[in-house]
Amino acid sequence: MRTLVRITSWVYAAAIYGFIFLPVVVLVLFSLQATSFPIPPFTGPSLRWYDAVLADTRLTSALINSLLVAALSSAAAVTLGFLSAWGFARFALPASPLLRGLLTLPLTVSYLIIGMGLLVLFNWAGVPKSLLAAGIGHVVINLPLCFAIIYSQMGDHQINIERAARDLGAPEWKVLLLITVPVMAPAIFAGFFLSMTFSWDEFVISFLLTRFDTTLPVEIWNLLRSGLNPKTNAVGSLVFAVSIVLVVLFELMLLRRKPA
Repeated sequence: MRTLVRITSWVYAAAIYGFIFLPVVVLVLFSLQATSFPIPPFTGPSLRWYDAVLADTRLTSALINSLLVAALSSAAAVTLGFLSAWGFARFALPASPLLRGLLTLPLTVSYLIIGMGLLVLFNWAGVPKSLLAAGIGHVVINLPLCFAIIYSQMGDHQINIERAARDLGAPEWKVLLLITVPVMAPAIFAGFFLSMTFSWDEFVISFLLTRFDTTLPVEIWNLLRSGLNPKTNAVGSLVFAVSIVLVVLFELMLLRRKPA
């Protein structure tokens, strides 16, 4: 009976991981296709389509735009999230549970609704569609995530360290920068890298809030409008590779523990 349960568990696990990763394997496999049609039989491996992606100025520009938007919006989101978490954890604010709930509310709202709301707001305020507008949208969706990660790691044991620094004459800004930030560094970096992961491949908000300068997911959508080809597979594989790197960095920072 135990053997049957073990075999069933392994088959079930293999089916789950196969369901998740089989499309990615097919994507990467046919990005190495030597011919112009991403259909069996497989002819390769070949880096022809990766060379074509890197030689395409629109795709490379969109790639750079995606990296800039992801890095800058994630830096802004994690900074605002850290300051918000520090304020809620260290000060007795009126209606604190309600305010925390409002701050994390965008996590439960569809990106389409957020993007449409920002589009209406920017049109009313006279803000044109641009990478800046898209970056603001990415801050809106990633700030609650950064706040939740950092706030969950702000324990009472850190208060004693901060109090000791104040007793030794350190001003509040030094306590924040030299004590709180280093202690919270794993959570801060985890929030930053996870935010970059979501911003890197976010499509809906970028599509709604950009016009001429676009991000890579929007350019991939433009390519897909003309049908599948190994070039789109190569772009998708690059996006997946960057996402994997960011997720691994996030896991390393989140699970980091200082030696005793």
